[in-house]
Order: sequence, then structure tokens, then C-alpha cells
Amino acid sequence: MTLPVGRRTMSPRPAVRRTMSPRPVVRRTVSSLSVRNFRFWFVGQMVSLAGTWMQSVAQAWLVLQLTGSGTALGLLVALQFLPVLFLGPVGGLVADRCDKRRLLYVTQTCSGLLALALGLLVTFDVVELWMVFALAAGFGLVNAVDSPARQSFVHEMVGADELPNAVTLNSVMFNLARAVGPAVAGVLIATVGLGPCFLVNAGSYLAVLVALTLMRGHELQPATRQGKGGGQLREGFRYVRATPGLAIPLLMMAVIGTLAYEFSVTLPLLARFTFHGDAGTYGLMSSCIGVGAVLGGLYVASHRRAGTTALAVNAIVFGVLLLAAAVAPTLALELVALVAIGAASIGFLTLGNATLQLTTAPEMRGRVMALWAVAFLGSTPIGGPVVGWIGQNLGPRYAVGVGGLAALVAGVLAYPRLARIGADVDADEGEIPPPPSDAVLQPSELAPAP
Repeated sequence: MTLPVGRRTMSPRPAVRRTMSPRPVVRRTVSSLSVRNFRFWFVGQMVSLAGTWMQSVAQAWLVLQLTGSGTALGLLVALQFLPVLFLGPVGGLVADRCDKRRLLYVTQTCSGLLALALGLLVTFDVVELWMVFALAAGFGLVNAVDSPARQSFVHEMVGADELPNAVTLNSVMFNLARAVGPAVAGVLIATVGLGPCFLVNAGSYLAVLVALTLMRGHELQPATRQGKGGGQLREGFRYVRATPGLAIPLLMMAVIGTLAYEFSVTLPLLARFTFHGDAGTYGLMSSCIGVGAVLGGLYVASHRRAGTTALAVNAIVFGVLLLAAAVAPTLALELVALVAIGAASIGFLTLGNATLQLTTAPEMRGRVMALWAVAFLGSTPIGGPVVGWIGQNLGPRYAVGVGGLAALVAGVLAYPRLARIGADVDADEGEIPPPPSDAVLQPSELAPAP
């Protein structure tokens, strides 16, 4: 075939290789920040969480300065978390009965005043050990109410659609604050002393109070408040017991939280006795978990697809990684394992927490989330001594291995039941639930989160 003279031929258009724009992924990762109220909450929490980590470091150092005793430090941790263990369900009932925004005004103000009191006592050099213990117990009492109120309030700010992303971003923020707060505390302690750490933390609560004030009340989605009446605590327990989609994640969290999330006990033992390191080694190991948690949180925030058995699968993966860390022959391999453990731990908290939040009836959410706090934070005073005894008498590797075995067995036993009942929320759409808003990788190190 001949082409007409003078007419230009059209060469085939070269194939254009399409590249995936990162913008949709970024938007999906931070989608909940499009909600105005949550943006204020996010910024306020970032400031206050950094202050919380500063106080956590300074408080532990203060007790060691006063006593030089590890036992005293363990008692301090117990006093902070025993109120959550014993009074958590009551705190959840209070959250269900009250306007959560107003309740948070009260709890955040109380926490700020307690931090201010401790800061002044240290600054004027009149602090005694019993005062530190009393204030720690005060923080625990406030946290027993504050924790379920904060966790259920996230749902009221963003609704069910953005809840997975919102709470995942909170966990990322928590771990970023965990990297910043202790570093700032170390500088302050070395230069101006312990007192300013507590005073700065007291001031940081103002950020949350300002955020609450700037919120638009008409944009919140408050749950129906529970009226006063008898038997409401028992009603909450009966509700959970009759709902396998709630009971199974809570039982898994109780077992895994007690034996696997005791990093503040296992990591120092590994650093000192297994790898013959020092405090710097412990800090590096802790940072690796934090880095993994941030990376895992960002991944979860940008990927929302999961099957109905995702919680059990994640528990199995978490357990396998802990067992790998227990037998890691070198420090380098241990650090790699800890990064992966940090990511897996956030994944488990992600799925477990939102299975509760998105499955629970709105009027019961405070009580159910209080049971989550009991299973996670309240288990610390029980699991810490048990894991510590194993590490001291059998060796640090056994202490880590017990946690790994607990997670592995819990996941294997839960898998067939979750497969039958489809316990993960929105299973039909494959929606992945979020981690707790105060996702805690080392609950025994955490002062009451803002």
C-alpha cells in the first residue's frame, strides 16, 4: 500500500507508562485529619504526650535517686496501674453516663494539677517518697476514668468511617512523642534538674484543654448517655460475655498483655545479661521497638483491608517474632527482630481495639473500653513480676519466649472461633480496625496519657 504524496504519516504513539501517584496513599494515611475537631485533638495530644513521656522518665529517675531501689520503682508502677485494674469498669460506667468532652476537661485538669504538685515539691526540694507514691496513685485513679473516656471520644469526633485511621494516627503520634519526650527530659535533667520536667508536663495539659475548647460541639457524634440505675456494671459484663466478638479479643488481650507486653522488664534484662550491654544498649533496643511501631502504624493507616481472622493471624505473627527475638544469637539480629515486633504489636492493638469499638453498642462503649484498659494496662502489675521472676531465675530469653508462646497459643486457639463468627468489625467489607488511641508498647513505663 502506498501513502498519498505530501501527507505526513502518523507514527504510532509511544506507550505511556503510568506511575502510581503517592498522593492517594498520603491522603488515605491522614484522612481523619480532614475532620476539624480531630485535628485540634491530634495537635493537643502530641504536645501533651511528649510531656507525659518526660514525666515518666523523670519520675522513675526521682524514685531511684530517693531510694536506689528497683523494688520501689516496681511499687511505683503498681500504684499507677492498680487503680485501672480494680476501678477500670467503674471508670467506663462513668464515661457512659457523662458527656465525654466535659469529662475530659475534668480528668485532664486533674492530671495537670497532679503534675504541677509533683513539680513544685521537687523544685523546692521537699519531696519525699511517700508523696511520689501518693501522687502516682492519684494519676492512676484519674486514668481509670480518663482512659475509657478518651478512647470512646475518638469515635464521637470522627465517626465509624474514619475511626480506623484516626486511632492509628494516634498510635503513631504516641510513638513519635515517645522518641521526643525522653530525649528532652534527659537534657533537662542534666542541665536544670528534675523539677522542670514535671512542670513542663503540667503545662502540656493546657494543649488538650485548648483543643477541647476549640472543638465545634455540633460536629461531634455523641453516644446516648447511660442513665443512672442499678446493675449497670453487671450489665456490661453480661453484654461482653454474650458477645463473642467482644469476649475473644478481650481474653486475647488479657493473656498477651500480661505476658508479652512487658518490654520494660524484658529489654533491660536482655541488654544487660544476654548481650552484656549497658543503658545505651537498652535505649537502642527500646528505640527499635518505637521505630517499628511508627512504621507499622503508618502502614496500618494507609491499608484498610483485612480478613475476619486478621486478629488471630496478627497474634500468631507477633508470637513468632517474639520467639525469634528470644533466640536471636547476636545483638544486630535482635535489633532487627525488635523493629518487626514493634510493627506487629501495633497491628495487634489495632485490630483488637477497633473490634471492640466498632462492634460495641454506643451506650456500652465506655464500659467495654474500660475492660480493654483493664486487660491491657491493668495486667501490668500482674505480668511484670511474673515475667521478671522468669527472667531472673531462668534467663531473659525465657522471659521473652514466654510472651511469644502466649501470643502464639492465643492466636492459634482464637483462629477457628473468629473464622466462624467473623469477629472483626465490618468483615463483609474487609475494613481493618484501628489501634487504641493511646497505644502503649510499654504500659509499665507510661504515666497517665493525656
